[in-house]
Amino acid sequence: MFKSTFHISKMDCPSEESLIRMKLDGLSIIKSLTFNIEKRKLTILHSKENPEIEKSLSTLNLGSVHVETIIVKHEEFKEDTSVQSKLLWTVLFINFAFFIIEITTGFISKSMGLVADSLDMLADSLVYGLSLWAVGSSVLRKKKVARLSGYFQLSLALIGLIEVIRRFIGSEAMPDYRIMIGVSILALIANGICLYLLQKSKSEEVHMKATMIFTSNDIIINSGVIAAGVLVLLTQSKYPDLIVGTIVFLIVVKGAFRILKLGK
Repeated sequence: MFKSTFHISKMDCPSEESLIRMKLDGLSIIKSLTFNIEKRKLTILHSKENPEIEKSLSTLNLGSVHVETIIVKHEEFKEDTSVQSKLLWTVLFINFAFFIIEITTGFISKSMGLVADSLDMLADSLVYGLSLWAVGSSVLRKKKVARLSGYFQLSLALIGLIEVIRRFIGSEAMPDYRIMIGVSILALIANGICLYLLQKSKSEEVHMKATMIFTSNDIIINSGVIAAGVLVLLTQSKYPDLIVGTIVFLIVVKGAFRILKLGK
């Protein structure tokens, strides 16, 4: 048995991991893939040497560099995937639940910050759901799911950006800062709980590490919406909310393009 190590300089989220998995899916010699998102490292356990592995990784243009290949007699014990799956389902559920809550209250309060934050929650849910739901599926099915998820997310984000522009130009009423702050505090608490559970797991797998990073980013965005609500109160202006909404929508657009990359 062989164990090859690669440094993937542009691997920083589940999108890149899914892209690599789909690319290597057809190689029967591969027995397992282990990702380390912090060190940008991919370890491949395979039954025999095959230059197709390195060639396939190179075509992804993710900065793949072959570090070493060694012969091993046995593979170290891996984490219980059922535990990982349970944690990911928990985070997915919380993200999707707050997508519903924030998009509903966002429209009620006329806050584009909340609407944008809800789409960021949806973006995370799509990435986690894609990874969990497509396990064991064909490459074609995985790519189809990725494309549908990416286009759906991109469409929502673009509609949101158009609405932000309309509100910048028009004489839209000032958003309800009380709902903005209250709902964002709840989302902040929920993401804090998610981060605590993920850190408590002490997992080294990419899904878990990436989820910690995504959840940390969500906490920053939640804090941004809270700050926007406070500024709306202090300035009696709609602009802090629209500025934060624009920034978050652009983050969602970037995430959509990453997901669409999986479907190529």
